[in-house]
Parts: sequence; C-alpha cells; structure tokens
Amino acid sequence: MTFDAVVIGAGAAGLFCAAQAGQRGRKVLLIDHSERVAEKIRISGGGRCNFTNRDIDVRAPQRHFVSENPNFCRSALSRYTSQQFIGLIERHGIAYHEKHKGQLFCDGPSQQIIDMLLAECDAGGVTRWQPCAVRGVAFDESQALYCLDTDRGRVETPQLVVATGGLSIPQLGASDFGYRLAQQFGLRLVAPRPALVPLTFAGDGWAPYAGLAGLALPVQIETGRKKERIAFLEDLLFTHRGLSGPAVLQISSYWREGEPLTIDFAPGTDVAAALGEAKSRSRKRIANELAALVPSRLADAWVGGDPALQRPVNEAADKALNQLAERVSRWAITPAGTEGYKKAEVTAGGVDTRDLSSQTLESKQPGLFFIGEVVDVTGWLGGYNFQWAWASAHACANAL
Repeated sequence: MTFDAVVIGAGAAGLFCAAQAGQRGRKVLLIDHSERVAEKIRISGGGRCNFTNRDIDVRAPQRHFVSENPNFCRSALSRYTSQQFIGLIERHGIAYHEKHKGQLFCDGPSQQIIDMLLAECDAGGVTRWQPCAVRGVAFDESQALYCLDTDRGRVETPQLVVATGGLSIPQLGASDFGYRLAQQFGLRLVAPRPALVPLTFAGDGWAPYAGLAGLALPVQIETGRKKERIAFLEDLLFTHRGLSGPAVLQISSYWREGEPLTIDFAPGTDVAAALGEAKSRSRKRIANELAALVPSRLADAWVGGDPALQRPVNEAADKALNQLAERVSRWAITPAGTEGYKKAEVTAGGVDTRDLSSQTLESKQPGLFFIGEVVDVTGWLGGYNFQWAWASAHACANAL
C-alpha cells in the first residue's frame, strides 16, 4: 500500500496535519497504536480542553515557549495563529469562553475538539488505522521511500510525519517511539524531561510545610541565574509532597535540578514596612498581624517554629521582624525533584530543532518530518502547547 504521506500519531498535531494535508489533495494514512485518538485532548483543561491562547503575540510568539533554540517556533506560530484556529472552532459551532489570561476553553466537553478534528480528517479523505502499531521503519534510498512494517501490513510513502508526542502521562499510551525514530535516522535529541509538572521536596526540611497541603494563594515565583531569571505571578498550591498549582507548573519548565526557587508570598506588598507599622500601633501576636498579609495557616507555619516570634508584635525585635519579612517575600527553597512523567502535562526537550526546518518541520533526513510535542518546543501553561501542535502541523501539511 502506498500513500502520499503517512502520519504516525493521532494526537492534536497528527490529526490536524493529516486533515490539512488530505484537504490539499494528498492521499494520507494516519496511524495510531491506541484504540482511542487524542486522549490528551480529552482530559485537558479538566475535560474542557484549553485549545489555544488568544494572547500569543504573533510578532514574538517565542516568549511563551521553552526550547534550546527559542526562535525556532516563530515561523510556524506566526503563519498559523490562534485567531485562525478560533475561526475553525467557530465554523464547527463549538462554543467557548476565556477563563484567565487569554486561555480559551470549550463550554462543553473536550470531545467536541476531537470530533471536529476527525470531521476535518474525513473531509480530507484521510485513511485512519487504529489500533495499529508500527513495528519498524526503513528507508529505501533508491526509491526515496519510507517502508513501514505495521500490524496491518507493509506501507510505503515518500513522506513520513512523526507526531508521536512525548513521555508525559504514560497511562494514556505515551512512548519514546518518536525519539527512537529520530535517532535511527541520525537526528539529535535534547534530553527529554517532565515539564508543567508539580515539584517535590524531601526529608525533614519539608516536614513543617506538609501540614499546609491544600492551601492555595497567589505568589510570584522565580528561578534561574541573573540574566536568564524567569518569574511568574500565578497561584501556588501546597501538597503533601511539595508544591503545585499554575505558578509551580509554569516554573517547572525552566527549573533545573539543584537550583533553588524564590517565592514571594505577598507579591506587591512591602512586608517589612507592614510589620514595622504594625509594631508601632498593635499589641496583637505577630502571627495575627502576618495573617493580614498572607493566609492564616501560612502565617502560623512561618511564625510557629521561632521562639522570637511567639509574642505580641510591639515586643518583637526589629531584626526578627525583618527576617520574617525576608522569608515571606523571598523564600528560597530547592526542590528535590518533580512528580515525573506520570503527572507532567508535557515533555520538554525532544528532537533537536537544529536538525529541522522551521518553515516545514522537515528534518535533515529528506521526507521525514517531526511535529508537535516530540519536538524540542514546549509552551507555557494555558493553551500554548496546543497552539504549537496546530501551527507545526499546519506548516508541515503545507509542505507535503
């Protein structure tokens, strides 16, 4: 069996690429090893699918993405914008709303997005095989054809698109197939790692904070060295094992093992000045005054272990209050690790963009393309990774 193009992986990028290529008149085969397509779409956004972000700046889209080659994603993202995908959503009559910071969600279940993509594939006459495993891929140089050994027989194609995603959420069928295929054809990899993932803390050092599990509050969180320092103003969530919430998921994509995080639990507030003012007028306990600035559970935890702070604020030493203010405003703590791929929303790293065309997503191996999460391009939380899936798929489909 021969096709103009074969797409491996029926996730967001694979479905969209196959549909676009089919609608351009290409004879396309879409293969996936799972029984159900696009499971990550189905579970994303709490089942409502955060399908894009309207705030992506088409002039500098790369600022919302992490990559060893930050500018690589500019071409695809500027040529297929969030507004264009919104137009597709609207043509299919899918109702949506903006939740926060440009994040767009379906009003109804995320299955609507999957159904839309399948309808687009049908409109392009795409052949779909699933479940169907690809056991091996070889390249016939004399005919410039990729030969696929699949569960449903041998397939030949001059153009092979790899949209197999990363390692995150293995329970949905994630695998390293795309990485192995890239290496088979001599392409480089940026070491994959969990991203948009909760962070964990180990040992007795975390014991005083384990009791804060369930507490959420807005913070400013930072990591990195000097010029490379990155900060997010988002909500943080304490868990039994560490920290989660949007602030931590965002920073996790930039955090490197052994580096500390710096957290401001009262962003926009001069905590030292507030405690100094309280000292001049109040006889309340320090924890009570601090509770005016941060949640009371956090105030109690910050004050509880220090005898110098177990007193009315007007009796406290200035040094003790200043140290408390510094801790609240610039808490430095080093994570032990992450919750791993099981809890990671995406995988950072992947196929090295130095071996890919930013215009077409074709690799230095002729006719072999990589799109979506398998590539070393990772978006921020909030619909950016889906927009990369749509944009990279569109760029690839137009090149087939």
